[in-house]
Amino acid sequence: MKNTALTDTHIALGAKMVPFAGYNMPVQYEGVNIEHETVRNAVGVFDVSHMGEFLIEGPNALDLIQKVSSNDASKLEVGKAQYSCLPNDDGGIVDDLIIYKIKDETYLLVVNASNIEKDWNWISSKNDVGAEMRDLSEDYSLLAIQGPKAVEAMQSLSSHDLSEINFYNFLVGDFAGIEHVIISATGYTGSGGFEIYCKNTEVKQIWDKVLEAGTDFGIKPIGLAARDTLRLEMGYCLYGNDIDDTTSPIEAGLSWVCKFNKAFTNSEALQAEKERKPENRLVGFKMDERGIPRNAYDIVDGSGKTIGRVTSGTMSPSLGIGIGLGYVPRVFASVDSKINIQIRKKAIPATVVKLPFYKG
Repeated sequence: MKNTALTDTHIALGAKMVPFAGYNMPVQYEGVNIEHETVRNAVGVFDVSHMGEFLIEGPNALDLIQKVSSNDASKLEVGKAQYSCLPNDDGGIVDDLIIYKIKDETYLLVVNASNIEKDWNWISSKNDVGAEMRDLSEDYSLLAIQGPKAVEAMQSLSSHDLSEINFYNFLVGDFAGIEHVIISATGYTGSGGFEIYCKNTEVKQIWDKVLEAGTDFGIKPIGLAARDTLRLEMGYCLYGNDIDDTTSPIEAGLSWVCKFNKAFTNSEALQAEKERKPENRLVGFKMDERGIPRNAYDIVDGSGKTIGRVTSGTMSPSLGIGIGLGYVPRVFASVDSKINIQIRKKAIPATVVKLPFYKG
């Protein structure tokens, strides 16, 4: 079990620690609902240092990234980031990721913690262009400062105007007394804020100053459980649940990050799939009656026949109803379609809805 540089800090704060992606991580502090509402209404800080970071450099860096990623990284300018995925050769997804253009010929790829080794091996296997690759995952930490009060609460920690960093833009500058920190207007909560990339040796100072600066704004440390409910309310995919090696980006609703103006791994097959329309689609649904959908629950039709499965589900803290994501045949994928979720021995009715669930 690996620890982040802040593990002892979380334990001292009374966090409930659980194994996650090979790391000892805080799942909650005060409770999921309290932490969730803190991020929706004020500001919270997550330790997500388990995420992986790869640096791809050199004159052929872009060539490699274009080959392995589905989005068009040639559109990136320095200071901009892009959501993308790594398709495999069989129609599925190796991982989803964020690509940052740090400077000309230098890119940072941020990947999921559970896939660090797999992603590194996959990208390396495609690197026949001689791009320079470095795995920085063990040396860098990542904090997510999320919520509508994040800009105001954190402004005192930087000489840069944080309000001027647009969504999916970033800068490298001073933060909490540390120089050369990546301050990125990204996050997986749907409530705005920043992600801060720094060295492991710097993160404790930044964490402490973030909590101090946010005191008057109601800041709290937030665990992974609330991170999951927050991302699910936005309909964001979680790798290992909603997307994996067997799900295509087209059926997962990620065709918007598949740019077929360039060639990339399995792009011809994915383009053909998009044109003929996939047999199954990932949809969001709300429960019509009391019930909490969970991962791997069956989705059934009116006659009780299994037509799909739930990939993510929870009781939405913001909406007070059960919500979920799941794959269903295309005939059931339209908004307002009626489906049923098999919860123990009962088929509970649900309705397919347009994402996101939460509209702040």
